Amino acid sequence: MLYNICAYFQLDGCLPLPLRAAAAFFIALGLSLLCGPKLIDFLRHHQKKGQPIREDGPQSHLLTKKGTPTMGGLLILGSSILTVLLLADLSNALVWICILVLLVYGFVGFADDYVKVTKQTANAMSAKMKLFLQFTTAFAAVTVITLLTPEPSRYLLTFPWFKHLALNLWLFYIPFAMVVIAGASNAVNLSDGLDGLASGLLVASFAVFMIIAGICGSSMNEYFYILPIPHAGEIAVVCAAVIGGCIGFLWFNAAPAQVFMGDTGSLALGALLGTVAVIVKHEILLAVVGGVFVIEALSVMIQVAYYRKTGGKRFFKMAPIHHHFEQCGWPETRVVIRFWIAALALAVLGLTALILK
Repeated sequence: MLYNICAYFQLDGCLPLPLRAAAAFFIALGLSLLCGPKLIDFLRHHQKKGQPIREDGPQSHLLTKKGTPTMGGLLILGSSILTVLLLADLSNALVWICILVLLVYGFVGFADDYVKVTKQTANAMSAKMKLFLQFTTAFAAVTVITLLTPEPSRYLLTFPWFKHLALNLWLFYIPFAMVVIAGASNAVNLSDGLDGLASGLLVASFAVFMIIAGICGSSMNEYFYILPIPHAGEIAVVCAAVIGGCIGFLWFNAAPAQVFMGDTGSLALGALLGTVAVIVKHEILLAVVGGVFVIEALSVMIQVAYYRKTGGKRFFKMAPIHHHFEQCGWPETRVVIRFWIAALALAVLGLTALILK
């Protein structure tokens, strides 16, 4: 139905890509700002105790965050998907892959959040079940993306800042790309621990890949170090919609947060970020642009490994690393803003990899 409406008004044909991307940003932003208060009231009504707060976390969180509802990621997903359905070219299979990744990973996160708030436990869905669903979805997405990618570039792994260096991973590319998507999903999920942190970091990362997608799907790619990927330009509309949704959500998630993103949003948006990186063939660049996410994930892995090896000692005061800085005495807002600054710097650094030929 929405496709017919879109085709009737020719929103995906008469409007140039940059204009549709700009419209997607503002429409998603407006939808999230408009629907935010109603969704928050709905979540508060159905989540009497809100999201359970870690007992071993910063003690200030037990006082300031207790009772805050979660599943706020529904606001981002809803506004983004609706906007994409209205403005993107729905005959483009890459657009549908992005939508399905958001829906499936969003459902996994929603199920996890639902158990948390109904049973008031921080441990809901088992890690094995969550990883199984994540990797199964990633496999399906990567398989279709690979088939849609031109033969010469299908299994290539490009290296930022090295124009003529690319590695053909052959069939090993599929499991590698699956790790990229599932890894990005979990890395963003680990970063969603402070008011406004994950949504701000996502805006910086998606902005870079919006630019990359817009270039690699157009004739401009010959002037940049970007592989030409037919029809990938439409992904810029998807990224713009997500950016608008994230900024609208940030209005309500900024400290003190009225609602948390929850696994509903963080798992889905992280997976989408990884999916976009796979589509435009810049998986390694994702590790640079999303460097804060990588550090957050590494801090958890280091903490767990060190704890097991030393029989209970901790490498960081607390993991993920944003909590370590809180335990060092940094106010929450200082941690968030400095992490945003780091993400912005990494985004600019990532853009330098696209230097003119």
